[in-house]
Amino acid sequence: MQRGALHRAVSLGLLSVLVSPNGPARADPIDGVAFDIVYTGEVLTNLTGGVSTGTRYLDNLDVTLEVDTQEAAGFAGGTLFLYGLYNNDNSLTDEIVGDAQVVSNIDTINAWRLYEAWYEHAFLTGRLTAKVGLYDLNSEFDVNETGSLFVNSSHGIGAEFAQSGLNGPSIFPVTSLAGRIQWRVAEMFTLRGAVLEATPGDPDRPRRTTIDFDDNEGVLSVLEGEWAGENAARAILGYWRYSAEFETVSTGSLERGNDGVYGLVEGPLWSSGEAGPEVRGFLRAGVADEEINQLSHYIGSGLVLDGFVPGRDDQIGLAVAFARNGDPFRRAASRDGSPVTRAETNIELTYRAQITEWLALQPNFQYIFDPGTDPTLDSAFVAGVRFEVAPLNFPSSLR
Repeated sequence: MQRGALHRAVSLGLLSVLVSPNGPARADPIDGVAFDIVYTGEVLTNLTGGVSTGTRYLDNLDVTLEVDTQEAAGFAGGTLFLYGLYNNDNSLTDEIVGDAQVVSNIDTINAWRLYEAWYEHAFLTGRLTAKVGLYDLNSEFDVNETGSLFVNSSHGIGAEFAQSGLNGPSIFPVTSLAGRIQWRVAEMFTLRGAVLEATPGDPDRPRRTTIDFDDNEGVLSVLEGEWAGENAARAILGYWRYSAEFETVSTGSLERGNDGVYGLVEGPLWSSGEAGPEVRGFLRAGVADEEINQLSHYIGSGLVLDGFVPGRDDQIGLAVAFARNGDPFRRAASRDGSPVTRAETNIELTYRAQITEWLALQPNFQYIFDPGTDPTLDSAFVAGVRFEVAPLNFPSSLR
């Protein structure tokens, strides 16, 4: 696939949408079927520090199809979901900044992928559901709803969890085969668990989505409990564990298992009243086995103000992400002649303006202390703007 050809095709499609007097294309509803195309692009510039100064254009194309089998085919309780993904091959983190937590959550290699393909079935009037297929773990586990405003990757899934495994867990941009069960134990409490192929894709062929049942890679198991209160207040506590053997950071010997724990609280902190401005906040923390993983601790926190522009869903937010190296990794790095700093800290300020129903603009600023925990790199300052266009949306009774 030629990147230039795709960019020309996408650009022409977006241009036709933007100049159309009727706005984005819409189709008549199809019972039980929802089809969406969302294109996200961003220009980010590292103004100082890091590996070098420079600018990169990153993009992301999401194409999703969701089918309610009851409404579409009369088969009660089922949902079928397909998700295709495209990204270009520009990287700000690898080529320019050198940070550990990844400045942009759409920064990856160039590829067209089948990202998700799963079937879910509901039992007991929806209180119990089972899902199987290619699955993004972060779509339901370690979800930070307030933090979804922010561009830095650590506010999507904690850095200590994202680093784990031989090719990361089953999250953006590569997923693995999984089975998930979710049970709404009580009105305000849900328990979910998943077992996943431990190594998503093929590390030697990173552009492919593959399923490979290698006995040596084992499985990743995750268990999470969620309490959901009033006014979108939430608290989650999760535990993850790999069953395979991993090399220890200190000695390189093999040790079976690799695990960690994470928790999140989020919700409203202040409100001016119905349909008025509201401040929401979050605090997320996690730890990982420091004998196996580079990052042993992560803490993220942020505040988001929304509802302050009448008639629009604009948001402004400030967040901090702190990722700390484990002591064994620091000792090993020093012993090898490549000492590292204790931690990397990212501070992000962003504003998302919902210009129309189908167009959003998001200026973004990030300051990274000790990028990559590399003492030879100066702190970096990144500025840029993201835009999101939803040119095609086929609404249905699912919406």
